[in-house]
Amino acid sequence: RRQRQMCIRDRYSMYPIIKKEKLADKIYLMDVKAERVAKSAKPGQFVIVKIDEEGERIPLTICDYDEKAGTVTIVFQTVGASTERMAYLEEGDAFQDFVGPLGCPSDLIEEDIEELKKKKIVFIAGGVGTAPVYPQVKWLHEHGVDCDVIMGSKTKDLLILVEEMRKVATNLYVTTDDGTYGFHGMGTNQLQELWDKGVRYDHCVAIGPMIMMKFVCKLTKELGIPTVVSMNPIMVDGKEVVPLQVLKELLPDPASLGPRTVGKTNIGCIFNGIKDGKKKSIYIYNVCDHQECYCLLYTSDA
Repeated sequence: RRQRQMCIRDRYSMYPIIKKEKLADKIYLMDVKAERVAKSAKPGQFVIVKIDEEGERIPLTICDYDEKAGTVTIVFQTVGASTERMAYLEEGDAFQDFVGPLGCPSDLIEEDIEELKKKKIVFIAGGVGTAPVYPQVKWLHEHGVDCDVIMGSKTKDLLILVEEMRKVATNLYVTTDDGTYGFHGMGTNQLQELWDKGVRYDHCVAIGPMIMMKFVCKLTKELGIPTVVSMNPIMVDGKEVVPLQVLKELLPDPASLGPRTVGKTNIGCIFNGIKDGKKKSIYIYNVCDHQECYCLLYTSDA
């Protein structure tokens, strides 16, 4: 049974940035002074940070923590206005709020250490997904548990935490889609090559882009490797949201538009991926005519 984790929030403290480092284009690392959070943190948990009173609450995975120094390491990628503001913060600046540790720790740290030592574990990390993989691998290393890591990105310039991971992984395999560093290909290609050479694994943890985790699961299912992936909910201002529910609240009820309303509604999604080694983008959409839909749903003849 999971133990309830203590969550610390001191409204009257500021949380200074001790260290800031740009790891890659639009990817930053920060060490933040948060002593009580560092004391309670475990691999797999996260924090919610807030720059100031007007700032958005941003959930970020704990990349590392140092109980003695009282610091927590976070890694983030600039994807919107709030993370862009964070990128402008420098050493000596501070967060108003630094809430955590939140969420459940990694399942691995709750298993019996001696049983873990019998397993052959592999982590597959893609892009910024390397950040949440690192503390889990580091914890296993500190407890004498061997594990391999396959980490990759689109190109060499987007790789992060390579040397840090090399120090704690039993075997580190670095891949790039374009072949500019390490193995030329994706993490699944590297795993397949290792498997073809006779390397076997009992457990796989995959963290990264959704499409990457999908193909990892597809391969590990074929190979018979039990696999755990990280399915992070979509969060806005620190709150979990369901996109379809948001749309339902924003869009008018078709019945309220009335039978005399004319026009069409178009809704769709853009999917980006790689097919046959080439980047491809597909737009899947649906166009509905309001009058036709109204007749189908709200007339007695329907």
